[in-house]
Amino acid sequence: MSGSSTTSNRAFVLGLDGVPWRLIEQWTDEGELPNFARLRAEGASGPLESTRPPTTPLAWPSIATGVWPDKHGIYGFQNLSSEYSHEMYTSQDVCQPPLWEQVSPAHVGNVPMTYPAREIDGTMVTGMMTPSTDRQFTHPPALRDEIDARIPDYEISLDYPEYADRLEDFEVAVEEMLADRRKLMNLQMERAGDDWRLFFVVYTAPDRFQHLIWDMDRLLTHYKQLDDLLGEVLEYTDAYDADLYVVSDHGFGPIHELVYVNHALEREGYLFRREDEGTRGALASLGISRDRITDALERVGISEEMLVSTLPRTLLDSVAEQIPGDHALYDVDYERTVAFVHDAGNCYVNDTERFENGVVTPSEVPTVKAELVDVFESVTDGDGRQLLQVDDGDELFPTDDDSPDLIVNAIDGYESRNAIADEPFGDTGTYAASHRSEGIVLCRGPSIAAGARLRGARVVDVAPTLLHGLDEPVPKNADGRVLFDAFANETRPATTKVRRTDVTRTETDGDVEDDFDDVEDRLKGLGYME
Repeated sequence: MSGSSTTSNRAFVLGLDGVPWRLIEQWTDEGELPNFARLRAEGASGPLESTRPPTTPLAWPSIATGVWPDKHGIYGFQNLSSEYSHEMYTSQDVCQPPLWEQVSPAHVGNVPMTYPAREIDGTMVTGMMTPSTDRQFTHPPALRDEIDARIPDYEISLDYPEYADRLEDFEVAVEEMLADRRKLMNLQMERAGDDWRLFFVVYTAPDRFQHLIWDMDRLLTHYKQLDDLLGEVLEYTDAYDADLYVVSDHGFGPIHELVYVNHALEREGYLFRREDEGTRGALASLGISRDRITDALERVGISEEMLVSTLPRTLLDSVAEQIPGDHALYDVDYERTVAFVHDAGNCYVNDTERFENGVVTPSEVPTVKAELVDVFESVTDGDGRQLLQVDDGDELFPTDDDSPDLIVNAIDGYESRNAIADEPFGDTGTYAASHRSEGIVLCRGPSIAAGARLRGARVVDVAPTLLHGLDEPVPKNADGRVLFDAFANETRPATTKVRRTDVTRTETDGDVEDDFDDVEDRLKGLGYME
């Protein structure tokens, strides 16, 4: 398919969440995945470097927009306010226009961080972070009725804790989820007809599967299902002379121990627990979150402290020991705490300018950050090997003053967690594997070079490359670059300069006030949240 002087007017992004390059490379070399092998032979391919940290909520918006988190605005699953409250990030928090708002008509399926559905020229079915299919998760709204009729058991995600001790049932459930996603993709293809320029479809099944199962034979069986899916997409893109981009948001690898990063801060006197930590545990045991109970009590003029004082302290403490609350950081005494880690490795200095109970003045922040780096780098295994990698938030996210101060993540083989634990390390329990930084990118289409190897590709490079391949301008503020090595010689994308344009995203009215309890449960089941 190389050597054409023309270029495609359509592009299809097939997202495979959590697929690592080394498994694709190994199993295509061994002849196990013929369609992936075909992509490598007939197109351009290579590893794809993820965000730091390499997590779903950061990486998919980076793929879709071509910018890092400081420009698209998503730093995790939950946004941390100055009052230390936690709200789920939604599509309304994404500041940079994604591809489907730059290329149309577009059809978007199951992409994380797209809920609530926005009005686009095309169709949208929202993905991860959607509370449930009881909500309005489609555009146009009538598409929901079609899904109900054609895929009556369609689910956004699985209840993962339910399968912790039933891995065989889990395999079946993931396979059924994958099949339903394909039905959804086919439905959107039917809806699109010939009237489309962009498809952006994500399958989260490999990520979910690998979190609980890291066995090469069982993994290969799952990857053969992905290869069959790829074969269907190849036929579709060939029929429309479309460029195909197969990408993953990050890689994957086995883990054998958990590292509790907030334990290190508590041990060194940078974090302090609330002395009345039993209070939240008791309330949580009633299924009541901190925000809900505080708001309800304040409306009737009753403080949380007043309620606690009317119940036996021994009862509260005994309940707290057995039933943890929704967020470990609600147990923090912020009036004494210097720093804490929130979400996926986001470390914040508790400074007076950012937080309502801050104790560190802005001028002291650089000194405190340097001290914290030493604390995290002092966490080692029995052989003295450093277990935590620390990045400076100002260097990773230079355009956003409100970005995390440090990013703290464990090295390969370990998983960092932000629970406030009494020990530095913990057993992984049901979790077999977790994220790595190296994902995949494989391209094929009318202007793509056959057998080309892509080197140094990053998640933010996907959108600029796709746009340039379609002869569309690239946003001036894009952090990514066009991967010119992907294009065949003499084709238009290989021989023309990148056009640039200013972009802004249309603001939406109102806040998203949905109940995200089920989303939190699913995230906890995968180890994403405590």
